[in-house]
Amino acid sequence: MSARIISVANQKGGVGKTATTTNLGVSLQTLGHRVLVVDMDPQGNLSSSFGPLIPGDISIADAILDRKVALPAVTVYNKSGRLDLVPASISLATAEAALMNKLGREFRLRDQLATVSDQYDFILIDTPPSLGLLTINSLVAAQLVLVPTEARFFSLQGLQMLQESIDEILYINPNLRILGILLSKFDRRLREEQTVAAYLRENWGDLLFDTSVGTNSKILEAASAGVPLVELSNAQRAVETYRALAQEVLARV
Repeated sequence: MSARIISVANQKGGVGKTATTTNLGVSLQTLGHRVLVVDMDPQGNLSSSFGPLIPGDISIADAILDRKVALPAVTVYNKSGRLDLVPASISLATAEAALMNKLGREFRLRDQLATVSDQYDFILIDTPPSLGLLTINSLVAAQLVLVPTEARFFSLQGLQMLQESIDEILYINPNLRILGILLSKFDRRLREEQTVAAYLRENWGDLLFDTSVGTNSKILEAASAGVPLVELSNAQRAVETYRALAQEVLARV
């Protein structure tokens, strides 16, 4: 059976895409699933989330430029389930420019994931904060989109832009749909955030996950340390939040 492929996307930066991909992936793994996480951002923040386990010369860049190059996957967890990572490097930025001259440039990631899809239950793709060819590849490869967003008024425009982008992608990937919208860095104490959350619930309905990720210093600490939350002490509250998100994802797919 082929994996469910979920692109974690929002054209706005700083909304928690990488933290979501990392910790949702780990949560699904701890629930017994085989998971592949794919770093499609040249900044490589997802790769850094697993620290020094990843050799610096391994990158997805070569695999999307040359179909003969196998998708480079590194096992980072092998406990209840299995978690593999396809890392990125700065060379991915030049690979995006080089893709412009390639035939079938929008389908390169999809074709590579098809070669390994039957080895996993879930494939999660961390995308860059733009609608360039790397994000387009990620959306074309996916069946589902998970959208992290802040509960700020200026973030609503990003949601609208992403919806317009998905409408465009449907031309070549007609099965793509939004899995859910995740409130990230949510501070319930702020009136603006409560208002935006209510607006999202009213306008996007059940697409908004019941689980929201609150502001939590442990999430920043984990990113700085280059480890998933489960590796930190005293991070149980944040770990349980992402586990609840994983349960919601499983219920929706």
